[in-house]
Amino acid sequence: MAITLQELLEEGAERLSLSVIAGEEHLNKKLPEIAMNRPGLALTGFFQYFANQRLQIFGLAEFTYLKSLPSPEKYQRLKELFEQQIPGIVITRNRKIPSEIIELAETFKVPVMRTPMVTMNFVNECTVLLEKLAAPRERIQGTTMEIMGIGVLLRGDPGIGKSETALSLIERGYSLVSDDVTEIRRTSRGRIVCWANEVTRYHMEIRGLGIIHVPSLFGVSSIRRQTELDVVIDLKQPSGNEDRTGVYPEFVELMGISIPCLTLPVRSGRDMANIVEVAALNQKLKELGHDAAKELDDRVIDRLTKGRGRHG
Repeated sequence: MAITLQELLEEGAERLSLSVIAGEEHLNKKLPEIAMNRPGLALTGFFQYFANQRLQIFGLAEFTYLKSLPSPEKYQRLKELFEQQIPGIVITRNRKIPSEIIELAETFKVPVMRTPMVTMNFVNECTVLLEKLAAPRERIQGTTMEIMGIGVLLRGDPGIGKSETALSLIERGYSLVSDDVTEIRRTSRGRIVCWANEVTRYHMEIRGLGIIHVPSLFGVSSIRRQTELDVVIDLKQPSGNEDRTGVYPEFVELMGISIPCLTLPVRSGRDMANIVEVAALNQKLKELGHDAAKELDDRVIDRLTKGRGRHG
């Protein structure tokens, strides 16, 4: 997924402390590659393996070399760099930008940005941000909660009680990530990250009540900006065929990743928030290596096996 310099600027304005020095009208340029490049060799005139599709980072080494050049040669070296159709330049440590770079940026329509960050720190932070922006993403139906560090996605038919269950969990001290519609993306670590759409973030729709703003009613601890998904819980009308042991876990695939999935029947008078809470805590125990259903199953099988041996 190609991203633009405008997207990088908007998402990283605070985190990367980026400001635009030149070429602001060209921020719609796309970054064909999400990696970055230090153009030290290119400034010496060596372009054989130059990564011209990447954002170019000017740090201490690049500026020290440019200062060593006579003005006409400096202009020529920079001109050769700009002629490679680079997507953009970032100047680190808030250094004063040479007039040659400003002039060439306007001529070749290349955005130039600046940050007070140290070069290495900027490259590390920007790499993480670019990977996040370029990661595949989808929008799915469901309400996402964070329960003691466990990301829970509640799914079900309209009116089944997803938002009401989430509201009860918020009253118990847990946190809302998104209501009804959840944005997801796959990370490089093979995890699914969930967050809310910008328009509906921190709001919930409760049938018969309308729209509520969660942090205004329950405080800032009642919301999370995003969470990693650990378990999917499907709320459904009872069918009589529900798994009663949990020995054979089910999974659902989201963006190519298998996520544990539970189906909980919704019955009148049943405290769904309590059951979802226990399901999340049980999932946390499983991740720590303690699977109660499997342990009980193994114990029963061991008892039956020993019983056959005595009567054999």
